[in-house]
Amino acid sequence: MVEKGITDYFEEFLTKEPLFKEKKILQANYTPETIPHREEQIKQIAKILAPSLRLEKPSNLFLYGKTGTGKTLSVKHISNKMLDIAKKNNLLLKIIYVNCKLKKIADTEYRLVAQLVREFGREIPPTGLPTDEVYKIFYNIVDRENQLIVLVLDEIDQLVKKTGDEILYNFTRINTELKKAQISIIGISNDLIFINNIDPRVKSSLSEEELVFPPYNALQLQDIIRQRTNAAFKEGTLMPGVIEKCAAYAAREHGDARRALELIRVAGELAERDGSEQVLIEHIDSAEDKIEKDRLIDVVTSQPKQFQATMYSILMLENRKNIFTGDIYEIYQKLCKKIGQRPLTQRRISDIIAELDMLGMINAKLISKGRYGRTREITVSLPSQVEENIKTILKKELGM
Repeated sequence: MVEKGITDYFEEFLTKEPLFKEKKILQANYTPETIPHREEQIKQIAKILAPSLRLEKPSNLFLYGKTGTGKTLSVKHISNKMLDIAKKNNLLLKIIYVNCKLKKIADTEYRLVAQLVREFGREIPPTGLPTDEVYKIFYNIVDRENQLIVLVLDEIDQLVKKTGDEILYNFTRINTELKKAQISIIGISNDLIFINNIDPRVKSSLSEEELVFPPYNALQLQDIIRQRTNAAFKEGTLMPGVIEKCAAYAAREHGDARRALELIRVAGELAERDGSEQVLIEHIDSAEDKIEKDRLIDVVTSQPKQFQATMYSILMLENRKNIFTGDIYEIYQKLCKKIGQRPLTQRRISDIIAELDMLGMINAKLISKGRYGRTREITVSLPSQVEENIKTILKKELGM
C-alpha cells in the first residue's frame, strides 16, 4: 500500500509543471556572466593580474571579506576571461583553484602539494612520501617549460589553521627554486585579521596587494537575487515581496549573497513540495528556519571532539546568566574525565569559545578584569528547539 502511494506521488510529481527553469543558476558553484556591484573590485583584480598574460609574475594578492561577498566568484570570473585569452594566443598560463576547507585535499601540507602535482596530470600517493620529495616532484613538473601559474588558495585561513604558516613561507620561496616557471598566489579569506597572526616574513612577501570586499546591502542583494531568479525560475513564479524578504534576511546576515541565493532556491523547493504554483513569503520563512537548523547541525557534526565537548559544557550550564570561561572550563574538565578525553588548557578552551562565537553558536564578549586579566562573557544564541537537537547530537557524537 505504501509502495503504491510512493509510486503515485512520483508519477503525479512528474506531471506537475516545475517552478524552476534552470535551478543550477542558484547554486554556489555557478559563475554568472556578469557580477553586479563588484565592477570596481573586478577591475582592480584584473589590473593586478594582467601581467600574467605576458607571462610576467603579477604581485601576490590577498582578498578579504565576509562569506558571500563575491570574492571567489570575482576571481573565477576573471580566471575564465584570462584563460580564454591565453588559449587564443597560445600562452602557457595555468590557473589552479584549491578550496583549502576541503578535507583530504588541503588538511596537511603533503596533501595540498600532492593535489597541485595532480593538477599537472601526475598521480601521487595520498600519503607515504617525504614532504620534501613531493615538493621536488612539483618543482620538476612545473619547471619543464616557461609558464606562469596562478595558484588560488580559497579559505587560506583554514589551511593555516590546519597546517601552520610554514606552508605559506614555502610557497613564497618557490620562485627562488624555479628556473623557467613562475608562480603567483591569490589568497582568499573570510577572516579579516588572519594575516596579522602569521609570521612577519611570510606576511611581507605574501600579501603584496590586498583588497577588501564589503558586504552587500539589501538593495544590492535584491539586484543579485533578481538577476539570478529571472534566469532560474519560470515567469510569474515568485510572489511580489519574496525577493525583498529574501534580501532582508541575507542583509541581516552580513550581506551574504550566497545565503540569499540558497534561501530562494530552498524556498522554491519547499513550494514545489507543497504543490504550490508560486513561491510565497511563508516559503522564505520556512527556508530560513530549515537552512539555519541544517547549518548549525552541520557545524556541530563537523567539529573536532574538543569543540564538541566545549559546546556541550556550555549547554550543560543551568544558570545562563554571567557565564565566564572559568565556569565552562570546570564543567569541561569533568566531561573530559567522563568521556575519556585528555583536557586542553584553559587558554586553548578560550580560543575554541572564540571560534564557536565566530561560527554563530554562541556570543562571547571579551571583557577585561583589570590586573586579573581578560575573560569571555558567554551567552547561547541558539533557538530552544535547535538547542535540544544539538544537545542530542553532541551526546551521540561524544559517545555518552
